[in-house]
Amino acid sequence: MSSEFYSFTLELGNGEKKSMSEYSGKVVLIVNTASECILTPQYEGFQKLYKKYKDAGLEILAFPCDQFAHQEPGTDEEILQFCKVNYGVSFPVSRKINVNGKNTDPLYKYLKKEVKTRFGTSIKWNFTKFLVDRTGKPVKRFKPETLPEELETEIEALL
Repeated sequence: MSSEFYSFTLELGNGEKKSMSEYSGKVVLIVNTASECILTPQYEGFQKLYKKYKDAGLEILAFPCDQFAHQEPGTDEEILQFCKVNYGVSFPVSRKINVNGKNTDPLYKYLKKEVKTRFGTSIKWNFTKFLVDRTGKPVKRFKPETLPEELETEIEALL
């Protein structure tokens, strides 16, 4: 599996670095998140999906981002604490990143290039989701309003 996806590094909110190659052979759901967004309760749905499908090979990666209406103002530590305390999140949460603009995180540059929408490549809002198959190929992008439970059929098909 020599997908470009596996060449990226994930820097967690606690400072730990992980190679994306650690997720080789898994289905990965990537989402840009925010703690003060009307869509923030989606964390609960992501945690349910994670618990249900983790052992079958699903990984969920949250990427906090403060580029939309300043809805993720906290530090990396505060964001991690918020996710654990309020939603029991046990999947990885990255350090805060940019998903648009000149400082776009390299992983997001790649995802946006690989899975375009008819409206262009930029991320429009918090909780945009990307689904990556077991070979590291980004296969689908979902709009922010798409609820985690609505992704279940797509995830099952890739598992």
